[in-house]
Amino acid sequence: MDSLSLIKQPVEREFSTFVELFNRSMTHDDSLLGNALTHIRQRGGKRMRPLLTLLLAKNFGEINESTYNAAAGLELLHTASLVHDDVVDESSERRGQPSLNVSFNNKVAVLVGDYILSTALLFVSRTNNNLIVENLSQLGRTLATGEILQLSNVKNPDFSEQVYYEVIRKKTASLFETCAKLGCLSVNASETDTMAAACFGDTLGMMFQIRDDIFDYYDSREIGKPTGNDMTEGKLTLPVLYALNTSPSTAMVNLARKVKAGSINADEIAVLVEFTKQNGGIEYAEQRMQDFYNQSMVLIEESVKKAEIRDALVTYLDYVMKRHY
Repeated sequence: MDSLSLIKQPVEREFSTFVELFNRSMTHDDSLLGNALTHIRQRGGKRMRPLLTLLLAKNFGEINESTYNAAAGLELLHTASLVHDDVVDESSERRGQPSLNVSFNNKVAVLVGDYILSTALLFVSRTNNNLIVENLSQLGRTLATGEILQLSNVKNPDFSEQVYYEVIRKKTASLFETCAKLGCLSVNASETDTMAAACFGDTLGMMFQIRDDIFDYYDSREIGKPTGNDMTEGKLTLPVLYALNTSPSTAMVNLARKVKAGSINADEIAVLVEFTKQNGGIEYAEQRMQDFYNQSMVLIEESVKKAEIRDALVTYLDYVMKRHY
């Protein structure tokens, strides 16, 4: 059995119910809106985040309507943020397929993103749980502040690891953290268990984003973005930050500043990528992933009592650690 099947196994029936609910939420009779939603829905994805919500809900209680509505709200908010991110980043692809803003236009993409975000709020309101509504609303604010921090960091002359971690904690880890937390809140888990689950989601999310950033240093169409795409968008991620800070080179620093200025070309990006690989950037990022993995394992051992859920979450961690796309 493959990793994804093993992860889904304890919640296979419940996951199917979630997918049906989510697909219904991404359907509309209006031709333009309906076509745009279908474009996004067909792009699919592995739904790793709602899986986390379902697994932790089942570990601490019984999955119920609040769990499904919370998971749908979270995935809808995540989907809306991706649609808006593609507009902000002027991205042409998402998971190897044309992005919504390219297939339609920026106006349609922004409005559809707004529609999906409003649908997310509608679903969490159906939980009748103020803590769930509050946490999802706070997540939306956190995701937005992460994007703004990333934009403002372009003007920062330093190559700061600390700022990098702050950005990915807000942009990515906060989503995994909230998925874990809302799974617990939906089944009335204790405050201690809920906080432990939230910490697990945070460390898992940090791992997930570092792995995603490592992909940018290798060319694979399966990933859905070409090599150096982050640098094209003005982003300096953990591998190159480490190389710049530990193997100072005036020429490479100048290239990194061109990344921030948005004036670097493909040949120069290739030079900076090779510099990163030659100076331990990839190995360092993988070690930081291992550190977060170890923290996550401690949380599993201490807080996850159901064997089938524990096995699924360990497989989840291994999948994130070793995934190739």
